[in-house]
Amino acid sequence: MTVKTKVAGNISTGNSEIDKKLGGGIPVGSLTLVEGQPDSGKSVLTQQILWGSLGSGHRATLYTTENTVRSLISQMKSLNLDISDYYLLSYLHIHPMKAIKAGEHARQVLDNLLEALASEEDLVMVDSLTSFLSRGTPEESIAFFEDMKGLCNGTRTILGVMHSYAITDNVLVRISSMCDAHLRLRIETMGAQLVKMLEVAKVRGAQRNTGNIISFEVEPNWGMRIIPFSKARA
Repeated sequence: MTVKTKVAGNISTGNSEIDKKLGGGIPVGSLTLVEGQPDSGKSVLTQQILWGSLGSGHRATLYTTENTVRSLISQMKSLNLDISDYYLLSYLHIHPMKAIKAGEHARQVLDNLLEALASEEDLVMVDSLTSFLSRGTPEESIAFFEDMKGLCNGTRTILGVMHSYAITDNVLVRISSMCDAHLRLRIETMGAQLVKMLEVAKVRGAQRNTGNIISFEVEPNWGMRIIPFSKARA
């Protein structure tokens, strides 16, 4: 494991093609929304950003409803994104969370999560917010993102992941407007092939012009394999 000196200004994904499309990476001190369809690659993209951030000198914390510590490390290792040394040396903290249950008050759970996020520094990721937002009111969802935005104090960077169906389109527009970066994932049929598509809806303060669409596949022992858009459309 090699821990590099932290690079000011952006957080690298560890993939030069994705960094280029993002205009240099995820801006430090930003609030980023990753949203999309089921199985469109949201968690894989999140894991790629997590791995890249650690390799570029950032410390990271992941709150996850999708994995245990063991399953996350194993899953990422199978994608050639080995984070085990970072975890053992405490450069990475992983906090499994339970999805909200019927009858639980969403606002209280979100407030508890905000309190936890406020105690963290550097990069903080939540994968995913779906169960919390889908059981809350539109007002609670908007207020939660406003509060998360307030926690991004110049050094703390927050990335939240959710399914598109967790909130209405109107709420999504309002939430996206307050986020510094918005990454949208979907699955499209290209001929006889299903291809995952990453749309860079916006990256505020990007160091370079951002690209709009990235097409990719997820392969064992490789991770995210970028497919040239012209080839994906063929």
